[in-house]
Amino acid sequence: MEVLGIFTDIESAGKVVEGLVGAGFTEAQITSLTSVSYPDGVLVKTGRRSWFRWLALAGGFAGAVAGFCLAAGTAWLYPVQTGDKPIIAFYPTGIVTFELTMLFAIAGTLAGMFLELGLPPWGRRPYDQAISEGCIGISVAIYSGGEAVACGRGEEADECIGIIASVPAEVQKSRAEEIMREAGALRIIAEATP
Repeated sequence: MEVLGIFTDIESAGKVVEGLVGAGFTEAQITSLTSVSYPDGVLVKTGRRSWFRWLALAGGFAGAVAGFCLAAGTAWLYPVQTGDKPIIAFYPTGIVTFELTMLFAIAGTLAGMFLELGLPPWGRRPYDQAISEGCIGISVAIYSGGEAVACGRGEEADECIGIIASVPAEVQKSRAEEIMREAGALRIIAEATP
């Protein structure tokens, strides 16, 4: 289940994040939805590593290897002797290698972009049109009491899903809605996620 609160300014959104963390929710449970990109930590510190540049780099490296193997391998398998010139020529091999490097780097960049943005969305999440019009959405994931959640290595369960997760889901939901109302939410949307 997720609870989404819509806020008009960054101060009230920051206030609700502080209130939620103070109530026992972790920042891993809280997500900010904005039409303006804020740096990590302005509203919610995700601590999530970005694989975007590494996928682009891996794509470029794979393209360089594929381009070299294509150009040099073709010349090696089907040798054409033209006087004293080498079978694997530098400039034609370099051109094909460069072109495939760029092609694979672009493909890696697109794959990284889709992964970073979470596209396509695999589940239904609460959303409000006001977010695209400049409002800020703060979403809180509500876990049912005692639900097993995969925590990171070295993370305790209360760090991963928060100490408030020990109470029933309805109590968590009402507490999150109460904190959002106190901070001045325009609307609060609660939806069960599949």
